[in-house]
Amino acid sequence: MPRTPTTPQIPLYKKFADELAASISAGVLQPGERVTSVRVASQQHSLSVTTVVRAYELLESRGIIESHPQSGYFVRKTAMPASTPSAVTLLPPSHPATQQPHEVDVSRLVLATLRTIQQDGTIPLGSPYPNPALFPSQRIGQYVGRITRNSDSFSVFTDLPPGHPDLLRQIARRYLETGLAVDPEDIIITVGATEAINLCLQAVAQPGDTIAVETPTFYAMLHAIERMGMRAVEIPTDPLTGMDLDALEEVLRTQKISACMVMPNFQNPLGSMMPDANKKRLVDLAHQHDMPLIEDAVYSELFYGAAHPTSLKTYDRDGLVLHCSSFSKSLSSAYRVGWAIPGRYRNQVEKLKFLNTLATPTIPQRAIAEYLTQGGYERHLRRVRRGLLQQRDLMRHFVLRFFPEGTRVSEPAGGYILWIELPPRVEAMELYRRCLVLGITIAPGRIFAATNQYSNFIRLNYSYTWSAEIEKALKTIGKIVAELS
Repeated sequence: MPRTPTTPQIPLYKKFADELAASISAGVLQPGERVTSVRVASQQHSLSVTTVVRAYELLESRGIIESHPQSGYFVRKTAMPASTPSAVTLLPPSHPATQQPHEVDVSRLVLATLRTIQQDGTIPLGSPYPNPALFPSQRIGQYVGRITRNSDSFSVFTDLPPGHPDLLRQIARRYLETGLAVDPEDIIITVGATEAINLCLQAVAQPGDTIAVETPTFYAMLHAIERMGMRAVEIPTDPLTGMDLDALEEVLRTQKISACMVMPNFQNPLGSMMPDANKKRLVDLAHQHDMPLIEDAVYSELFYGAAHPTSLKTYDRDGLVLHCSSFSKSLSSAYRVGWAIPGRYRNQVEKLKFLNTLATPTIPQRAIAEYLTQGGYERHLRRVRRGLLQQRDLMRHFVLRFFPEGTRVSEPAGGYILWIELPPRVEAMELYRRCLVLGITIAPGRIFAATNQYSNFIRLNYSYTWSAEIEKALKTIGKIVAELS
C-alpha cells in the first residue's frame, strides 16, 4: 500500500521567528523597542533556550532585530519589510564579440575618485575598501606588537620570496579546508592582491599584447594593463553568471589573446558568481587555446551561501590558472598581505616579485599566521558574512525605495558592493560631482571599463554599519538622480 506523503514540519525556531516577525510588522513592537529576553521568551512559549536563540539569530540575519551587547535584542530602527523587491541589473547593449582591443586610460580618473574618499567627514559609499570595523584589528595588532618586541628572534631573510613559511602553510591549510589541495611551495606572498595581479600579468604577457577582461571590470585589472602598455578586449559579463563564454570563444577564434583576467566569485562591481559548469568551461577554453587565466579571488571568503564557492584553480589541471587573493577583504586591510598561486608560471612570478619589490614585510605575515594558527578565523568570517548580508538587504531596499522608477539593482551573493543601473538620461559623473559637494562619495560607472559604456551606472559600498546618516545619504542621492532623469 503506497505511503501517504507527509507535509514537512517547520522547525520550531523558524515558526517562532515568523510569529515574532509578524508581530513586529503589525506594530506590536516598535522600532527601537527591546525584544523579550531569551530566558523569558523560553518560559512564555515553552521553548528551549537554544530554540529561542536560533529564532533571534534568524531574525537578526533578516535585518529585523539586532543584538546589543549585554542588553539583549531590539527591533531595528530601520527594520526590513517581510519581503524586499527584487531587481537585477540589466547591462546596456554589449559590443560585438569581435570588437577591437582598446588602449586603456582610466588611472587618472580612478585616482581622483579614490582621493575624495579620504576626505574627512565624507560618507564612503564609493569606497572600494571594506569597513575596518569588520576586522579583528586589535587582536592582530597585539600579535604585531609582540612580534616587533621580539624582532631579534627571526632572520631578515624570511622576508624574501616566496614568503614566511608559517603563513604559506596556513594559507595552504585554509585552501584544504575549503576543498582545494595546494602545496605551500606553490604560493608566493605579495603586497596585497593588486601586486599579485600585476606580477602574474607581467609573467605571461608583453607590452602591446591583448588581454581579455570582463566588462564591467574592477579597475585594478585595467590599471595593470595600462601600466604595462597592453590593450584590453572587453567581454560582456552577466550580473548573475559572469563572463559571456560564447563571446570569449568568438574572440579567441579571431584574435590572439595573451591572457584573460577574470573575477569568477562576487565580481567587482557586478557581484556575479560563475556557475561551476561555466568555471570548468572557461578553464577548458584556456587549455584549448593555451591562454593563461589570471583569477582574482579576493571576495571568495565573503559568500552568503551554505558552502565556499569553487575557484578556477579547482578545475586547473595544467597550471594555466594564476590564482590571486589577499586578506585585505576578509581579515585586515591595514597590512596588505596577499598571495599568488601561479601554477606553471611560479618561478617567473617569484623572480618578478624579487625584482619589483624585493620582499613583503615579515611582521604582518607572522602576525596573520599567528592569528590563523590560534583559530577563530572561520567564526570571524561567519559573523562578517551574516552582517554583510543584512547590510546588502538594507541598502537594496532603500535604493529601490528612494531612487526613481527605472533604477535596477544587483543582488550579489557575496562581497559588499552593489552595482546600480540608473535611468538612461542620468550621467553618473555629474551625479558623482553633485554628491561630493554634499560630502557623499559614490563610484561612477565610467571607471569600470576601458570604454565609456557605463555612464548611467554607479557602485555603492554597503559594508559600513547602517546608520541614519547612510539612510539620509541614499535619500539625497535618490533626489539628485530624480533631478537628473
